[in-house]
Amino acid sequence: MRAKAGARGKGARELPPLVIDYAGERLAGVDEVGRGPLVGPVVAAAVILDPARPIAGLADSKALTARRREALAIEVRERALAYAVAEASATEVDALNIYHATHLAMRRAIDALVPAAEYLLVDGNRLPGHHVSGQAVVKGDARHPAIAAASILAKVARDAGMVALDARHPDYGFARHKGYPTREHLAALERLGPLPEHRRSFGPVKRQLALF
Repeated sequence: MRAKAGARGKGARELPPLVIDYAGERLAGVDEVGRGPLVGPVVAAAVILDPARPIAGLADSKALTARRREALAIEVRERALAYAVAEASATEVDALNIYHATHLAMRRAIDALVPAAEYLLVDGNRLPGHHVSGQAVVKGDARHPAIAAASILAKVARDAGMVALDARHPDYGFARHKGYPTREHLAALERLGPLPEHRRSFGPVKRQLALF
């Protein structure tokens, strides 16, 4: 049996309706945050929403303000049937590469769901290699609320980690740029050198390691 979900949010209107090959209640949306930063883990979340307790305003986390994301994250944790947040560390990113580390974080989040998921909707164009069947959904965080909820939880969790790292190393500006390779971050890398939390396989970090 198939279910349909309409396109949601800016940029999703050009996409066809999402046809889902599952009609039960244990459908998990899965998304990740943190492929591009030079520091810290890649974070993934999996969410099974409760059809009886809908959450208004779920959208791609990148399209929301930090305050709105944090408010929605609280609602997701209170109303979802299940949710989990997991990560793959910077060390694992270096060992596996960012693609495989992202899928590792996703599998960890899926495995942590209680009750377990019966079907997955994964943002992007590839499934993470989990034994639970599912489908990859391009621009999924704008097309299905469960994926949007996962993107919000992952983003809020990773941003909190960057704020904590900023408290330990305030000269790098992590609370502002969240580890992305901004001009401020690259200048701090050049001036201060990489931290243990930096991803050593990423070009800007690798180049600075050669100098220190």
